[in-house]
Amino acid sequence: MGPKGIVYILTNKYNTTLYTGVTRNLKRRVAEHKLHINQGFSDKYNTEKLVYYEEYDRLDVGIHREKQLKKWRREWKEDLINGFNPDWKDLAEAIGVDADYLRAVKEAYEEKGEIAEIAGQARDEGRGTAHRVPYKEGQEDARLLSGLLNSYKPNESNNS
Repeated sequence: MGPKGIVYILTNKYNTTLYTGVTRNLKRRVAEHKLHINQGFSDKYNTEKLVYYEEYDRLDVGIHREKQLKKWRREWKEDLINGFNPDWKDLAEAIGVDADYLRAVKEAYEEKGEIAEIAGQARDEGRGTAHRVPYKEGQEDARLLSGLLNSYKPNESNNS
């Protein structure tokens, strides 16, 4: 069984804007960003290039990590990306998001006539009550991960 929570960072073609999100299905979610299915921050700033992702066995841990990364300074996020993907290449094709997949996703949404309806649903994925994993189940794992991640400050000495 694959990961249940994936935290990801997207950027635009100039690498000037970063978008951090969490999903259960990275391939589909990246396709939705590239197709501009969702109207919001990512669509407005054209953040459709996947430059970083982390996989977790639990969605609640992924949500916790997403919230943490959203509080980080940009330099810390850049250090994280540089350690994972130094050239900031689009990793979409590496996870299976190619032209054929994008075409298939677009056709599926158009066929169902659900693009507007799905936009809000995809944006809220993992945060709504129906998708929330009870925190009590993974409380200790989340607490340990939180302690490790909170103590991580990438290349802080370089930020003079």
